[in-house]
Amino acid sequence: MKKVILITGASSGMGKQTAIKLIQEGHSVYPVARRIDQMQNLKSLGGYPMQMDVTNENDIQNVVESILKKEGKIDVLWNNAGYGLYGSVEDVSLEEARKQMEVNVFGIAAMSQKVVPQMRKQKSGIIINTSSMGGKMYFPMGAWYHASKHAVEGLSDCMRLELKQFNIKVVVLEPGFIATEFGSVLINNFSKISGQSAYSGMMTKIIDGTKKAAQGNGSSKPSVIADTISKIVSSKNPKTRYRVGKFAKPMVWMRTYLGDRLFDKIVMSQM
Repeated sequence: MKKVILITGASSGMGKQTAIKLIQEGHSVYPVARRIDQMQNLKSLGGYPMQMDVTNENDIQNVVESILKKEGKIDVLWNNAGYGLYGSVEDVSLEEARKQMEVNVFGIAAMSQKVVPQMRKQKSGIIINTSSMGGKMYFPMGAWYHASKHAVEGLSDCMRLELKQFNIKVVVLEPGFIATEFGSVLINNFSKISGQSAYSGMMTKIIDGTKKAAQGNGSSKPSVIADTISKIVSSKNPKTRYRVGKFAKPMVWMRTYLGDRLFDKIVMSQM
């Protein structure tokens, strides 16, 4: 069944790969991102790329109104836009930390506030929020990223309960290590921090591990996410959470069942 699907953060990685798959499956797909130049091939495939910043309310309003004017409905909203801010709590500026929350958390809320009224009117809809296995566990140097993803988990759980009465499903996507731009963004974040940082040794080890994962078999292809989103979109009753990709299930299992001290020890053994 053809559906109208709005995807944020669709200029690369998981969002773009999934947009391609959903377009090929016959859906009306509206991929949005700040970098519209990177979505031109989606247009040639039959998608409807639009430029939008999830931190700009006017952008969001214009996109949603344009889609509703053309389609009359929005069946699926995938809140996928986000990035990882890495560095110690001591080193990362609060300005950068606020930006992380603005994109990863408030971006989801802003999108949902504009789309939910139409879904309530339809008495149907699916909202997919991209969290991470990092929304269930943690690594050093990722405090603000993990804080944002833990917030996405709580936000999504409350949304699920609030929107159930309107037949709107809220699903949390918890990817593991996926081969995207995430690793390069992490390394770039570290490069901005002074070489005089008290945490430079830890940062070096994380950078080395990130590079090894990218070169070896340390991550899953974005296609595993595309397959999962396709499954959610076509499901009449999707699960509340989908944990997919390299290390997602075992890492969250360890965090859940091993306790704080043992999990800390395992993580720090890699530092």
